[in-house]
Parts: sequence; structure tokens; C-alpha cells
Amino acid sequence: MSKVKPAPLEPGTRIGGYKVVRKVSAGGFGVVYLAVDAEGQQVAVKEFLPSSLATRSPGELLPKVAPDKQSLYRLGLKSFFEEGRALAQISHPSVVSVLNFFRENETVYMVMNYLEGATLQDFIVTARDRKRPKVFRESTIRSLFDEILRGLRIVHQHKMLHLDIKPANIFITDDDRAVMIDFGAAREVLSKESTFTRPMYTPGFAPPELYRRGSAMGPWTDIYSIGACIFACMQGFPPNDAPQRQEKDRLASALARYRGVYSDGLLRVVEWCMALDPLARPQSVFALQKELGRETERVYTKLSMSDRVRLQLDSFVSDTRKSVMGGSVMGSRPK
Repeated sequence: MSKVKPAPLEPGTRIGGYKVVRKVSAGGFGVVYLAVDAEGQQVAVKEFLPSSLATRSPGELLPKVAPDKQSLYRLGLKSFFEEGRALAQISHPSVVSVLNFFRENETVYMVMNYLEGATLQDFIVTARDRKRPKVFRESTIRSLFDEILRGLRIVHQHKMLHLDIKPANIFITDDDRAVMIDFGAAREVLSKESTFTRPMYTPGFAPPELYRRGSAMGPWTDIYSIGACIFACMQGFPPNDAPQRQEKDRLASALARYRGVYSDGLLRVVEWCMALDPLARPQSVFALQKELGRETERVYTKLSMSDRVRLQLDSFVSDTRKSVMGGSVMGSRPK
């Protein structure tokens, strides 16, 4: 029997000078609400509420945490608070703006700008269903990730990592800005300290080091996820997850299908970012920006007949995987 998720705050609840309007979303580590401040301005409020550690009944304010989980809960709470403090110091259009963060009701709340638009995941699902050779044009991919990398570079300069970059955490606003949301510092701390076997990463977008305790994290960790996001923009589906790739790596053959569709340079960028060895990836966002910006050197190499025959051997595996992954990781068509 699955554990009951903690109940979200009810509409009309007041916390820290903000009035909850409704729940926007909920994940394993928190709940995001649409709220209004004292002046009536809309904001997004994220509440630290890990479903693996806390429970809460409808109508209540305080999370209930079992005694044997108190120390882990406090550790995650501390990390979430520090994440809010660090993000509040960053001002960049591609990084979610943290306006306030505070402790109340034995948890922590992070107040952010309320964004209107849709996630990159929503756009990928809609685009892939059109059954065109290209899910996104190359110029769109380069422009989008140039924008994201500008923000990520600032994040890394502040000695922070995102640790959960994926299409669902890249928000495209109605005024055409790409914004990184839902940083995963608290998630990473809890994954290192806890004995839970439930994954705290997103298969397909998480690098191998996130699957191993004690592995060194750095800019190269987020860079792997950037490569996986670019791959998803090409194919419409996530790449194989890291453990699968370590057993049998099909990335090169998957990318080869797009020779002649996307430039050789862009395909090399994805393969470079997604190297299983962290030292074989770009070691900084600046290095990746430099390579991604080589607009004048686009070369398109089409598949030979032997290449086509060889790749057909993998097509059944790929099609099977698409049917399995389509409804789980990338979601459904936005309404």
C-alpha cells in the first residue's frame, strides 16, 4: 500500500504575510502554491514538505515527522533554507527569482516570482506529436540553451549547482524567457544522508555520479543534464538513463540517426556533454558556451546506406522504449 501524500495548505491559508490561492504543483520534496502578497501581487510559494519524511492531514498547518526521521528532516530543512538564501543573491532572467524565504509552521517557505507559460517538457511533447523529422529546429535549440547557459554560468559562479536540470524544470514564459526552476540542493543532501532506495534524480537526465554516494559533483554534473535536455529536444524523448548506458551505451547510435538533420557540431556537443566519465565532459559552462556558439562551422553529414541498415537493427529497441517512456517521464500533451 502506497504512503498517503501530505495534504497541501488549503486556499485562504495565511503564511508569512502571504495568502494561499491554490496549489500549483507537488513533488516528492515540496508543494508549490499560487499566493498573493499584502499588495495583491501574485507570487509562487514553495513549501518544504518531503513526502518520504513528513505527513500532514487536511486543514492542518504543521507537518508531522516521526522521531526517527527528525534529524534527516532538519538536515533537508537547513539545506532548503540555505538554497533560498543563495538563490536570493542571484539576479538573472534565466534563474528563478527568490523574493523571500522564511521559517514558519516548523518548515521553510521560499517565495518566488510567479511565472506564466509552460515548461520545456510541455513544448517537447506537443512538438514531437507532429511527427516531423525535427522536434525543434537547430536554431531554436541553440538559442534556447545559450540563454539557459548564461543563467547556469551565474549559478556556478555563486558556488551552487542545480542538480536537477530537465525539461520539466526549464520554464518558458509567455514573454519568451527560458527560466531554470526547482533547484535540487535539499534533494541532494537527503539522498546522501538517507537510506531510502527511492530515486531522488530523474532517469535519463541524471549523470552517473548522482547514482553513486560520495561521487564528486561539479559544473560537469549539470552539464550532463544540459546535454540530455538537448537530446530530448531532438528526439522528443529522454535518452537512456546512466545505469543502462554503463551496461550498453547506445548514445552514439541514437545520435547517428540525426546526422544530416542536425549539424555535426551540435551532435558532438551532446555527446561531449553526456560522456559517462565526468572528466571527459566540458568542465565549465564557459567551455560549453564556446562550443555551442560555433554557428559559422555547421556541417551536415548525411547517413550512408550501410549506416541506415545498421541503425535499423536498433529501431525496435528504440520504438519499444518510446512507448514506455512517453507517458511517464515526458508527460502528456498540454491542454
